[in-house]
Amino acid sequence: MTGKFLAFGEIMLRLSPPGRELLMQSPRFDVWVAGAEANVATQLARLGHDVGFASRVPDNDLGRAAIDTLRGHGVDVRHIQTGGERMGLYFVTSGAGLRATEVVYDRAWSSFAEAPADAWDWDLILAGVDRLHLSGITPALGPVPAETAIAAAEAATARGIALSFDGNWRGKLWARWDGDPRAILRRIVEQADLMFGNHRDIALLLGRDDFAGEGEDRRRAAAEAAFQAFPRLRTIASTARHVEHVDSNRLSARIDTRDGYAQTDEVLIAGIVDRIGGGDAFAAGVLHGLRSGQDSLGAARTGLALAALKHSLPGDAALFRQADIDAFVAGGLDVRR
Repeated sequence: MTGKFLAFGEIMLRLSPPGRELLMQSPRFDVWVAGAEANVATQLARLGHDVGFASRVPDNDLGRAAIDTLRGHGVDVRHIQTGGERMGLYFVTSGAGLRATEVVYDRAWSSFAEAPADAWDWDLILAGVDRLHLSGITPALGPVPAETAIAAAEAATARGIALSFDGNWRGKLWARWDGDPRAILRRIVEQADLMFGNHRDIALLLGRDDFAGEGEDRRRAAAEAAFQAFPRLRTIASTARHVEHVDSNRLSARIDTRDGYAQTDEVLIAGIVDRIGGGDAFAAGVLHGLRSGQDSLGAARTGLALAALKHSLPGDAALFRQADIDAFVAGGLDVRR
């Protein structure tokens, strides 16, 4: 029997022009509640897990809408604080054919980013929690959020709580300030038993340039180097994506442990509706599989299923149930009547 899962990070609003239009091509946007950690929490709650989310939003209609959305999906929102002046935003212009998807951030000075490091009562927030989930987006927001993310990781370790960490590299955010990503991220990964990231993420963490390129041998070598560098680390989950064009990708999933690795077959994802949030869906699927007692291959396949399904859904969060995962695994694409 597992305890409570808690995700910590910024919840935002995502704005996208309708269809495949360019930004401001017409004067309207589709709006979704967004954020990597919130996406993981949402999907796990939809799968029946006991899930909480800790964050900070402004005390206005935008903040309340975000809280209401998570609550509606079954997420415990008691640790979402209200305060500050603004909601973090980001804009997504969906690609098409040979035109790539483009992201514009508008999240500087958000309520979450401006929260002081001592705003978080970890004794209260982590009570009853058996796993804390963080991502590399929080420390990328600035020096105070970086301090907060490190404090959260260390608070979990001090209380015997497992930590999962998703690298979620965001170069545009790190470029806004003069932080040291390698040093900061290492301090978080040092506390983690489960990391979501590939050989390129490991190369960044370790300051290595010999993990470039593709191939199972290179990925295994990177994983073994990470296990050697981080004694608490037990599991590394990753995907490999081959982009044929914006509407057609091939995706596979992999889990490395200290004893070996499990690798799924590659699946073709055609007719992509929206790939944003696919990595969060993968993380949620792996966590769901592991928390449900699946072995590494089973968890990798569950992560791949949710990642692939997310490509069919507009917006940030995957919103699927166990029956959807089962149907994907079974391979039935006919109308369900």
